Amino acid sequence: MPHFICTTCATQFAEAAAPPPACPICEDERQYVPARGQGWTTLPALQRAHSMGWREVAPNLLALRPMPALGIDQRALLLRTPAGNVLWDCLGLLDPATVDLIKGLGGLAAIAISHPHYYGCMVEWSRAFNAPVWLHTADQAHVMRPDAAALRFWEGEEMPLLPGVTLHRLGGHFAGATVLHWADGEGALLCGDILQVLPDRKFIGFMRSYPCLIPLPPAEVARMAARCAALRFEAIYGAFHEREIVRGAQAAIAKSATRYAAWVQGMVEP
Repeated sequence: MPHFICTTCATQFAEAAAPPPACPICEDERQYVPARGQGWTTLPALQRAHSMGWREVAPNLLALRPMPALGIDQRALLLRTPAGNVLWDCLGLLDPATVDLIKGLGGLAAIAISHPHYYGCMVEWSRAFNAPVWLHTADQAHVMRPDAAALRFWEGEEMPLLPGVTLHRLGGHFAGATVLHWADGEGALLCGDILQVLPDRKFIGFMRSYPCLIPLPPAEVARMAARCAALRFEAIYGAFHEREIVRGAQAAIAKSATRYAAWVQGMVEP
């Protein structure tokens, strides 16, 4: 039986003879069902219609993005380290060419995902590379394709993944929302849209829901910013094409949190 994939968020579901009646990821207040209604596809169908685009965004950091756009249109990031490669965030597409390319780069030691909107077809990725998928246990209820062999759930506020690579629960967007800290060189943060790098690449956005425009409480944003201030990094790499700040990212988070609080609390004139 097929594993149906939601066309709106590109999340893959457990095998079934017919599509699910609804996508709980899209029915949630943080996402949406489009006006045309819920749609479904499968991985073989996506492989016929899409291919994977690659881009180097920094030394030892590659971006993968389906072409044409798929689902939310996020990118995944392939982080290369001496201890092994990590796929950060996932996609609804995996094709044979991508499998061959990543195996040629040394395969994957681990897959880590920021939050449920980017789970994609994570079990397919895990099986292709014999790599565990690390998810925060606070978001376990949002897993639509369970797999005891592929999925590993971690608890608490941080988890070392590989030498120099650590997962941190930041919260905000989801209870288990996670960022990845890469300690190499001056340090970098891979953030998905838990911290949304804005188009000006000077500021960061914070929201419970981006498409539905639901803000976070200022106290929650301040807590998230304080967690980031305790880390060491110059660069931040977001979920979407060209959404990165390569210098001064830590300061950008701090000033963004201050700006956010000022507007939400009515401390500035419109």
